[in-house]
Amino acid sequence: MLLERMRRILSEDMPEFIPFIPEQDEVVEEATLHTVREIIEQFKAMREKQLDLLKNVGPEDWEKMAFHPEYDQYGLLILARHVFMHDHWHLYRMEELWLTKDEYLTRLEG
Repeated sequence: MLLERMRRILSEDMPEFIPFIPEQDEVVEEATLHTVREIIEQFKAMREKQLDLLKNVGPEDWEKMAFHPEYDQYGLLILARHVFMHDHWHLYRMEELWLTKDEYLTRLEG
């Protein structure tokens, strides 16, 4: 989805997007059918495609904007930053869970 959004921002004049809701996404449901190794390989391949696309954009491309109803501003730079920060957040959480003693973790009650 994110790679397609990047491509649309680069090729269309002010493309419009709809919010992504994971619970309603077929790809998320399909992911449960794969092994962790397969999901990691898919993730790696998709990030490489995104990076390859972004490596070749010019300075004016970073300023291209799009419309997204959730955000006041949305464009290639914002989307790329969003992807980076989203991945960083997950990496931070993995490290936090790895390092934090169990008694200091928040217990989620189901």
